[in-house]
Amino acid sequence: MLSVQQLHVKGRRGDLLPPTSLQAPRGELLLVAGDRQDQRTALALTLSARMKPTGGRITWAGSPRTKSLRQASALVDSPGVNEPEQHLSVRDLVTEDLALIPRRYRGALLSKPWLKVNSFEDIADLWTEQLPPDRRMELLTALALANPHTDLLVVDSPDRHSAHASDWLPRLEELAYDGGRPLAVVVTVTALPPEWTGPAAVIGNSVHSPIGAPAVVPNNELRLETEEAK
Repeated sequence: MLSVQQLHVKGRRGDLLPPTSLQAPRGELLLVAGDRQDQRTALALTLSARMKPTGGRITWAGSPRTKSLRQASALVDSPGVNEPEQHLSVRDLVTEDLALIPRRYRGALLSKPWLKVNSFEDIADLWTEQLPPDRRMELLTALALANPHTDLLVVDSPDRHSAHASDWLPRLEELAYDGGRPLAVVVTVTALPPEWTGPAAVIGNSVHSPIGAPAVVPNNELRLETEEAK
């Protein structure tokens, strides 16, 4: 389980990430809403151990070790961080990403057979900017999971590619609830999709919440809090 309490990151003029608490066990998909892209990205970076928080506590599987979290997590499509460059073809992107997998897990992974085995031959020659949102999500998550030790997916703002949650939500639900390889999946979004009834949280939820308050609240309560804040 990913457990986060009062996690925050200070910026130059204020909080880059206001105090936020949440929980995400394996086999669950958690959506975390936040209006600002910089705050969503800061949360995604800290949850995947790519950024050091200023304060708060974060543990993975009960361990506070940053190395454990970093090895278990994959950051997916974070704007300005690791989103695919537009000038790359899908084939070149796959080659680059497979090369990042630790050698002891990589084996003889090559882009051509990988694309075939994972049913991406139809998009192999497209530029990454040409990818439909649903295929983009399928490809990037498949690449993240090429490392067999990835147990936590942190996806940054997939709704920036499409206003329709149907273009990215079904794939993430499928991965979270896969009985063969259940993952903890945390997704930052601008706003919760109207049809979402699963676990949800909001960035900055610890600012006005006492320590010990639930990190994840029912959707109806979360929507009410968001409306009252506007």
